[in-house]
Amino acid sequence: MELLAPAGNTENFLAAMDAGADAVYVGAPSLNARNLARDLRLEEIFSMVQYCRNNGKKIYIAANSLIREQDLSQAVETLGYLDAMKTDGLIVQDLGLVRIVREYFPGVPLHASTLLSANNSMALQGFQTMGFERVVLARELTLKEIELLCQKSDVEIEVFVHGAMCFSYSGLCLFSSYLGGKSGLRGKCVQPCRRHYSWRSKQGGKPRSQIKQQQKSKAGTGKGQYLFSMNDLSALEAVPALIAAGVASLKIEGRLRSAHYVSNIVKAYRMVLDANVDNFSETLAKANILSNRAMGRKSSSGYFFSPQPVAAITPYHSGNMGDFLGRLGAIRTFEDRLYAKLSLKEELSQGDRLRFHAEPSGERLAFTLKELRSGNDAVEMAPTGTKVQILAPDWDLYKSSSKIDVYRVDVKKDGTRLTIALPDIRQSRAKLDELYSEKSAQVSQVMADLASPLADDEIPEIKNPRVYVSKKTHKAVRKVKNPLDLWLRVDSAKSLFKGLPLNPARYLIPVNKVNMSQTGQLKRFLGRRIRDLIWCLPPVLFEGEQGRLKKQIQLLIRSGFRNFQLGHITQFIFFKNEQRVHLSSDYTVSLLNSQSVVLMEEGGLESAQLSIESDKKILIELIARYRRYHSELKLGLTVYGAPALFTARLDPEHFQYNKTLTSPKQEEFILVKKENVTATIPVRPFSLLPYLFELKSVGLDYAVIDLSNMNMGKKEMEELSERLSCSGKYSKLPTFNYLGTLE
Repeated sequence: MELLAPAGNTENFLAAMDAGADAVYVGAPSLNARNLARDLRLEEIFSMVQYCRNNGKKIYIAANSLIREQDLSQAVETLGYLDAMKTDGLIVQDLGLVRIVREYFPGVPLHASTLLSANNSMALQGFQTMGFERVVLARELTLKEIELLCQKSDVEIEVFVHGAMCFSYSGLCLFSSYLGGKSGLRGKCVQPCRRHYSWRSKQGGKPRSQIKQQQKSKAGTGKGQYLFSMNDLSALEAVPALIAAGVASLKIEGRLRSAHYVSNIVKAYRMVLDANVDNFSETLAKANILSNRAMGRKSSSGYFFSPQPVAAITPYHSGNMGDFLGRLGAIRTFEDRLYAKLSLKEELSQGDRLRFHAEPSGERLAFTLKELRSGNDAVEMAPTGTKVQILAPDWDLYKSSSKIDVYRVDVKKDGTRLTIALPDIRQSRAKLDELYSEKSAQVSQVMADLASPLADDEIPEIKNPRVYVSKKTHKAVRKVKNPLDLWLRVDSAKSLFKGLPLNPARYLIPVNKVNMSQTGQLKRFLGRRIRDLIWCLPPVLFEGEQGRLKKQIQLLIRSGFRNFQLGHITQFIFFKNEQRVHLSSDYTVSLLNSQSVVLMEEGGLESAQLSIESDKKILIELIARYRRYHSELKLGLTVYGAPALFTARLDPEHFQYNKTLTSPKQEEFILVKKENVTATIPVRPFSLLPYLFELKSVGLDYAVIDLSNMNMGKKEMEELSERLSCSGKYSKLPTFNYLGTLE
């Protein structure tokens, strides 16, 4: 079994190798989902490749970010370099990159990122069909589920065993993007899951029986909690079961962590992997000591032993990474420098890396401690219990925050030199350039074929003849016919039998038990328009749910329904033997560039929604470049709705469903329990309805109005009707990223 370690920089790479890792993974420049760190240079990566090749190790490159249309040219060039290096695998999320690698760089082994959310054996089969050699499973699986997947598939399986956990399913988190364009699927996540949220006391909702007692005893007023802040994963005790299951690789998360962290965690897992059955308990105890020294967050075993782990979240703890040192005391100025008082909960040394955490905003500030004082004396180290003064950086939150906690996130470098070293960087650069020169002509041709600049006549003229009424406007505005085909999505088939604010070109409803019971009434209601109904498959599907969904699909087909929308890219497997079905894809199959759209077309789909995270610039360039050579696929976009910002498996005791909660910035959300997921929904929907003419001129074929997740009473239906017809007086709604920039 392979032990796979993170390497966010050369120091961490050497620490992982020295500690006993069999393989490492590093981020490809500008293409990886940890873009908050400094990118490794290509020559640094190549020096690591050479080291691994010479020492019997392996190295995988994480190119697991979604790729915007304007980034395609750079992506092709980077792929050319990675192909020249002959790395052991490329970890990918973006379907456009999948197509480019398969078509132009077939020698590069493909690994499916955990961001592709593989939860079942059908997904493994689908990814294998698509050309993946290895799949990194979703983090939400239990040991029993992992064992079953290993039995049912011969594709290599990789499993995360240690490190940070996301509350939402990987690949389905829109929260950071929705709040300001910093997409978690592009490595820009601002970690809204780590923030402190408060319940709206005047709102309804039915809290569980234990909530009030927990809030009183642990949180004082009970007004707020770290609802979504997951504890770190630590699965040392699960290693024997993962070995027995047949997992190929155990993966440690942490490309943003320190060399100290990497070294301790790799040593801990190396010990457990190499342990004998007779001394496993003793070895596990020693490994846990090493793990605790790594200064991670409070940890749990994740989902390995339960699909609803009680210890996954500690809602009354901030979830900060590192050793808690205490709460900041008074701050004074001396000789134009700021000094803060601190009573130490742990020992502290000059040179340690610290992080301030401010409440209630949740803002953080990291810095290296340059001066430590005990009394009037400067000291190198202060033991636990000492009252000290630390040199603090300038920060505008000292006055506005009610409390600031201090954490140590890394220790002072001890000066110890490793006995191993990387090949010379300059020589590596020269050798890499030589290898790349052999491929440069091919790379240039690929760039010309896929990402050459758009001509002036290919960029559409943006038209928007609408004039809109606001609350401050009193002038009447004539109603305007909508320019795009409108598709309407609802949660329940019963919603279609009521009065609707529009006559849509297509209806979309999810495949579930309740809606299946309405098929007869649906056929009578729709009549000849039965062909306009599309059944939507869920983005999350566990192994035990596959058989039921397959039977439901077969029953719908026999009943005369032929249109289905894929919620996950691998769900084409359900229809591989069907001759007369029409497939489309939901926005959960993230399409952010023209090559990903081409892959959908080549896969036999007839229509596809583009990424809900898209901004206007991406849409213009993506559609124009796709239409340059292709015209078969109908392209759509969700233009109105309240999408699930978090989509999670976890259903913890501290959740209060159907009750409003607020962020530190007073943004409002609601927790909703759905058929097999927990969803976090914005109170106010986003709307691109004022821009339908623009979207038509950009080249879209249809627009989706998504009323699922929303409580649409008579008043809400009337407002939607007015927004559609450009009449009435109403306030502006958020536009997601359309008028901004997706980062």
